[in-house]
Amino acid sequence: MSETTTSLHINALPAFSDNYLWLLRQEQYALVVDPGDADVVEQALHQHHCRLVAILLTHHHADHTGGAAELQKRWQCPVYAPDHLHAAYTALHPISVHEGEHITFPLIPGLQCRVMCLPGHTLDHVAYLVDGKHLFSGDVIFGAGCGRLFEGTPVQMYQSLQRIAELPESTLLYPAHEYTAHNIAFALTIEPDNEMLKQRAASTLVLRDQALSTLPSTVGLEKNTNPFLRCAQLVNLAPFNHLTPIALFTALRARRNSF
Repeated sequence: MSETTTSLHINALPAFSDNYLWLLRQEQYALVVDPGDADVVEQALHQHHCRLVAILLTHHHADHTGGAAELQKRWQCPVYAPDHLHAAYTALHPISVHEGEHITFPLIPGLQCRVMCLPGHTLDHVAYLVDGKHLFSGDVIFGAGCGRLFEGTPVQMYQSLQRIAELPESTLLYPAHEYTAHNIAFALTIEPDNEMLKQRAASTLVLRDQALSTLPSTVGLEKNTNPFLRCAQLVNLAPFNHLTPIALFTALRARRNSF
């Protein structure tokens, strides 16, 4: 799958059982987000005749970082990673990124990336907002879902998701996993009468039956169909109207863990 702007091409590179490694290409240069598998990235670079000029990491889990060292050695390119002393980063000698920082790439003029620190899934998690309209969100938000809380608190994850929800509704979201169909099945247990959610379920089924990606999503679509972004609306409805939004979020995340 490829999404294209005027000169930027974005490819989803499937890896492992359900990961997406995101390749951003402009002419003969490329960036990669969360390269868990170096071979998958190398094949795509060869196919598109591209030179890798940077690696962007959202967090330290191995399925997001496992290929970074090999790619860095092969291409002699910088690695951008959260400002965190995790062992997954130390051998890479990364360039640490911070909240609100703007990253530019000399070989890709005009391309700009803003860092958003979004803890919850892990404490060090960041996302990269490219050109103000493409958010590479790692494992914070998924199609109709959100990441598990491995290190952070429900409050941290809820606040991180709210920051995503505050972006323009046209913002494209590029999560790192193909979890949409299962997340929709869960979401329908929460909002069985949500017409947009039912429509999304039908369109997702068509895509997955053809082995096609359900991503990217948009902020607008998630605000209308993702229960983890809808807690403030859901607490106005039975049986959730005795809860605060954060209490509902906490309960939904716990329920999703065993769904």
